[in-house]
Amino acid sequence: MPEELVVRHCAPTLAGLKTASLFTVIPDSEEKLRRDVAELNDKLNGRRIHALVLGRFRNRARIYLYRPERLREDLHDDLAVQILCERGYDPDDLNQCLDMLVQKLEGNEQFPHEIGLFLGYPPGDVQGFIENLKPCKCVGAWKVYTDEGTARKTFERFQKCRDIYERQVSIGIPLQRLAV
Repeated sequence: MPEELVVRHCAPTLAGLKTASLFTVIPDSEEKLRRDVAELNDKLNGRRIHALVLGRFRNRARIYLYRPERLREDLHDDLAVQILCERGYDPDDLNQCLDMLVQKLEGNEQFPHEIGLFLGYPPGDVQGFIENLKPCKCVGAWKVYTDEGTARKTFERFQKCRDIYERQVSIGIPLQRLAV
């Protein structure tokens, strides 16, 4: 899996600005996909970043790059717990949550709305997206329903991070060194 692809989609996660990222690949084979994910884990697990296949749709595989400790914290936010429990997740069991998310994604084109919680989006914005009661305030990495000012600053930080990381990987800085 090209490091440029990982950086393009996951720079904020690699930099520690974001809990998780998700991107799609078209694998040459199931075996190559397994090797690529294992290689990614070899490079990043020492930095407390994990990769897993979070479901397949048609000929594509969704790769989830995440920081388990941060994800546990995110999923224990009071509103996140409420949203997850309403959908059958057990927020106290990270593996159960990830397994359930994989089950919901496997073979489906649509994403379950709660996926935003697994990507580090603010729970209030995830709830706003789920309820869709009013138009969102702005759109960037996610649809914002709560704090537009903070979200816009976050989107700018994500883009600046992505730009810096893409330059670094283009001059040969390895992924392991880019991961904080």
